Amino acid sequence: MTTITKEIKSDRKKVPVKGMMDNVLEQFNSAANHIDLHPNIRKILNITNNEIIVNFPVKMDNGEVKIFTGYRVQHNNALGPYKGGLRYHPTVDIDAARALAMWMTWKTSLAGLPYGGGKGGIQLDPSKYSQGELERITRRFTFALADNIGPEHDIPAPDVNTNSQTMAWIADTYMSTRPPAERTANQHVVTGKPTGSGGLEGRDRATGYGVFLNIKFWAEKNNESLEGKRFIVQGFGNVGYWASYFMEMEGARLVAVQDAFGSIRNPNGINVEDLFNYSILNNGSISGFPEAFELDNEKFYSTECDICIPAALGNQITKENASSIKAKLIAEGANGPTNVEGEKILLEKGVMIIPDILCNSGGVVGSYFEWLQNRNGELWQLDEVMQKLDKKMRESFIKVFDYSEKEGLDLRTAAYCLAIKRIEKAYIQRGIFP
Repeated sequence: MTTITKEIKSDRKKVPVKGMMDNVLEQFNSAANHIDLHPNIRKILNITNNEIIVNFPVKMDNGEVKIFTGYRVQHNNALGPYKGGLRYHPTVDIDAARALAMWMTWKTSLAGLPYGGGKGGIQLDPSKYSQGELERITRRFTFALADNIGPEHDIPAPDVNTNSQTMAWIADTYMSTRPPAERTANQHVVTGKPTGSGGLEGRDRATGYGVFLNIKFWAEKNNESLEGKRFIVQGFGNVGYWASYFMEMEGARLVAVQDAFGSIRNPNGINVEDLFNYSILNNGSISGFPEAFELDNEKFYSTECDICIPAALGNQITKENASSIKAKLIAEGANGPTNVEGEKILLEKGVMIIPDILCNSGGVVGSYFEWLQNRNGELWQLDEVMQKLDKKMRESFIKVFDYSEKEGLDLRTAAYCLAIKRIEKAYIQRGIFP
């Protein structure tokens, strides 16, 4: 396995999040109906445990004080501490955080991790702020959250427009508020940190690698090879890049990419590393890449391909564009990229969808490894991490695939059923207080 260390900018595409909560609830209730979920447990899982909204002031570089709004939603912790990312994006609001936190509950449960689900972030466009301003915003947000996060309570991680540096600021701020004797023991308050600050080797690529693995497992189930397969990627941030990197290593051909700045295509193939290097020099944008043609954004999903990897934000595949999709496999690198109406169209067309709570769970599995590493005072090597990730992702895929075939369900409903069953079992065994 080639070792590569890079800082990768996340996508900043502005998309509406309206309907995300409706989508996740419909998906949940469909699975709950199939397994005949106990009505009392259904009531509990239909709502969030805690919703934190903080408004806090930060001084800008020019001396002006701005007020920012931050969110942290804690959906459920029946299986362990809340776990989930923090995103910096203009679309962040309480409804988006609720939906994303609920998805994290299913994701951690399906992966067999000792975690619940949480999510949050700050409503802002980070491209409009300097590095110093982002550091102050992050540290002030962490201080405002106070004891609402913690290494055994709620463990944030990177998400859209946040990265290892963001996590390092959060960890340092949080540890600075602890008594001196407890500071180093709280290093695992966040995951996704730089390797020099307690981060895990390979955590940067874990989500994208997990997306690739799920596609590989799907191909194996169908007795197919990825060699020569054409794929398209929406979002060329951390997840989109690493998924593309490993797909290309397997012999697949990237033929179209879309990000916040535009869309490009080349039926003969786009070199992943060349595109990445170009985007770094082009302020994170793929637009104008000389080895590809510009493509109308509206035509991106209708590109001829075998595999589609939506790895940007939610609600990208809808009833408006689902019918034009040529791919026979959708591998959801983003959270909630396919809404309910779009999914119905795809399933009727016979398109296979590897759902987000399975497909992109490599990130939270990697986070769990980092959390364990910090908690136990260990240092894991890259090869060890990748092997453990491969094993864990394969177990999850086989479990979902076999259950879907046994029950005659699509992969998403099968994944939800398995995730919810694990939580239901915990409630049944423990009872409900008082």
